[in-house]
Amino acid sequence: MNILILGSGGREHALAWAVAQNPKCDRLIVAPGNAGIAGVAECADLDIMDGAAVVEFCAEQAIEFLIVGPEAPLAAGVADAARAAGILTFGPSAAAARLEASKAFTKEICDACGAPTAGYARFTEAGPAKDHIRAQGAPIVVKADGLAAGKGVVVAMTLDEALAAVDDMLGGAFGAAGAEVVIEEFMSGEEASFFVLTDGVNVLPIGTAQDHKRVGDGDTGPNTGGMGAYSPAPVLTPAIQQQALDQIVLPTVREMAARGTPFQGVLYAGLMIENGRARLVEYNVRFGDPECQVLMMRLGAQALDALLACAEGRLAEARIDWADDHALTVVMAARGYPGAYAKGTVIRGLDRCPEDSRHMVFHAGTALNEGEITATGGRVLNVTARGDTLSDARNRAYAMIDHIRWPEGFCRSDIGWRALK
Repeated sequence: MNILILGSGGREHALAWAVAQNPKCDRLIVAPGNAGIAGVAECADLDIMDGAAVVEFCAEQAIEFLIVGPEAPLAAGVADAARAAGILTFGPSAAAARLEASKAFTKEICDACGAPTAGYARFTEAGPAKDHIRAQGAPIVVKADGLAAGKGVVVAMTLDEALAAVDDMLGGAFGAAGAEVVIEEFMSGEEASFFVLTDGVNVLPIGTAQDHKRVGDGDTGPNTGGMGAYSPAPVLTPAIQQQALDQIVLPTVREMAARGTPFQGVLYAGLMIENGRARLVEYNVRFGDPECQVLMMRLGAQALDALLACAEGRLAEARIDWADDHALTVVMAARGYPGAYAKGTVIRGLDRCPEDSRHMVFHAGTALNEGEITATGGRVLNVTARGDTLSDARNRAYAMIDHIRWPEGFCRSDIGWRALK
């Protein structure tokens, strides 16, 4: 089978690594890919936001299965274009991708199907939004309605922070994504991620994970796209997973189908757990990054079988064979991230890191320049390991980091602390 994965980050490297292990995969192309992905797949220069270009490329390369990695091409309708051309595709339609592309839309769906989530209000003008914030008080959460590359959420602990967030978002800091803001009740508890595949009718849970959003040790500093993750997440007990399925995920899937926009792909539910109950924080319509890295590390080759069953509408017969193991990934980022940072710095020592079923460095923002790996983004490497225990996985990951020589990079030293404390 000839397979194309769209994307260039750590998520896509992890997907490619898992897919390439499956004997069903004869040829694997990732567009545009990165320096790490080039070690497991062919990389191709392709505009992944252009559905027509993707369809043409698939025809030229005899692609039989398309996996859309990031949220932006999904929201732009690339999966729709591929399906219309008869290409077997993993990923939701643009209409279904609104579950991530519009936070206000997700709230409407929750209201319609009775899924427990935070109380909210939505605004397009700063004055009424600020009046609402003052009436509610802090802490409070301010979100840009649209896609903002994981950065359009401010958990404001003070009124001044919240009011400034409104000014930033409605003032154009996130472009069209901030034309409307959703202001939510602050939910206390512990946050974790629950991943399911759905073919529009059936649902298959494929794992849990916990991300570390804050840039600094002890969950301090500004929010980021994620500084590390581990799987499974102990806080998501079997009972809480079942409650989330029954009260949040399945009602959402049924509501989307009832509206004529069935969801097919991975549905990633960010959950807030308190007193043994889960409430929805938000949905994402693609694998999380860096959560995908730990999920793929645990799933391995069977990931492709699950994605194919989802795309072909066979999820009712699909199964996941889970080992009793743990995986942990540590993000290495460029100094200054999530603020300004330098690009083009050289990373050495990666050749000293093992690459096998228990150890992988997934590249998130790298390029190969004159024979050397250089950093091209904020989050650059995902140093990932699998172990019999979480402590074992953690020790393996940090041992690999000790081999990496990148003075311009940094990482948190406490990934996994909640589960290990």
